[in-house]
Amino acid sequence: MANVRTPAASALNPVAGLDRTDAALAQGDDALGEDWGEAAEHRGRLRVRTLVTQRWLVLAGEAVLLLAAATLLNFRAPYPLCFGVIGAGAWINLLTGVASPGQRTLGDLEAGGQLAIDILQITALMFLTGGTGNPFVLLLIAPVTLAAATLPLRHTLVLAGLASAASLALAFVALPLPAAEGMQVAVSRTYRVGAAMANIAGIALIAGYVRQAAVEAARMALALDVTQTVLSREQRLSALGGLAAAAAHELGTPLATIAIVAKELVREAPTAAVKEDAELLMAQAERCREILRRLTATPDKASDEVHERLSLRQLVQEVIEPHGGVKDVRVEAIVTGAPGTSAPDIRRMPEIIHALTSFVENAVDFAAAEVLVTARFDAETISIEVRDDGPGFAPEILAKLGEPYVTTRPGAEGSRTGHIGMGLGFFISKTLLERTGAVVTFQNGRPRGAIVSARWPRTRIDAGDG
Repeated sequence: MANVRTPAASALNPVAGLDRTDAALAQGDDALGEDWGEAAEHRGRLRVRTLVTQRWLVLAGEAVLLLAAATLLNFRAPYPLCFGVIGAGAWINLLTGVASPGQRTLGDLEAGGQLAIDILQITALMFLTGGTGNPFVLLLIAPVTLAAATLPLRHTLVLAGLASAASLALAFVALPLPAAEGMQVAVSRTYRVGAAMANIAGIALIAGYVRQAAVEAARMALALDVTQTVLSREQRLSALGGLAAAAAHELGTPLATIAIVAKELVREAPTAAVKEDAELLMAQAERCREILRRLTATPDKASDEVHERLSLRQLVQEVIEPHGGVKDVRVEAIVTGAPGTSAPDIRRMPEIIHALTSFVENAVDFAAAEVLVTARFDAETISIEVRDDGPGFAPEILAKLGEPYVTTRPGAEGSRTGHIGMGLGFFISKTLLERTGAVVTFQNGRPRGAIVSARWPRTRIDAGDG
């Protein structure tokens, strides 16, 4: 069995983990946590087209029900007033659709006002047709549900309060329930109050469910956007490194020619001044060549075929290298392979390097004394595990890791960097690795510590397998 232990080299400039995205992505973890809910709320503002379409559906439903009650059931009701209420709603909806382009997004106050009009229109119609004795009083739930999906919480609560107050008022104040000629319909006050309470409960539950789903969807969309931004940034950095390597390669030959010519000038200089200028030219050419040597000293700054692949040992070394100088924490890497299996060369992928670096950084934050990065390979799979000896993940946090939540680990206030917002970073890391074909898992070690592991089918990342 191959077994290579690789201690972390002295730290270079630390590479920020995914939880510490730069200012363009987030203004620190705390700011991200504070703005997260607000960003999620405002992801789905109400468009004019959505409002108008929903309102037409409700008005059409009301008209159809009244026509059926009048023509098929022969119910008695104040139909002129009822159709007048529907007509008023249709006129308002027509003005709304004509006055604004369908793609325009309504402001929060404007959208709230429009939905309040819908609640009042439905309330007026229910007042004319039996109040809460009319089973169609549940239509009051529709505007509140739309608000829960598209508006901030405070606006949703105001509209829910308005619809609830309307439901309760309709239990006590309403015209008789429509009935056929000669039919007597007696709806007790107890039933009316019970129906109002049921309607209020429906408003609360349905709006709550819809709002939770909308916030979760918006949070996921936001996190995916940030993931894409991080990946694009890493790809740009990788491309920049390739350009630097290409420039170094192209400039090497002319600089060598300059150096040779300068040597000839020094040897055959007719005057001291010319010789001095030639020596300066040689020194500057050598300086340029030294700069180019530094640019090409690290394989990850190249784009040729040789440097687009690296060994598994080089990969783990690159991942742990930025954290080798952290005080009081030893960062080590172990590479092991199945007997008789050749060690793989890995295709250089910014997603893998960035995500694993983030996991190591979080492990260093909370480790007591040691972080161990273990890479294993056999004929079928390649896996990398990051293990620390810190407090591990709290059970309630472990269930959410890999989802776009802003969370903390036990002892976060005592971490080396004060870094506590791991939820988004872990989500980004997991998403990046899954894009490369990895299966990512999080668990606690025994007796303590946290373990993050990623496992790939060997064919997905082995450069030798194409």
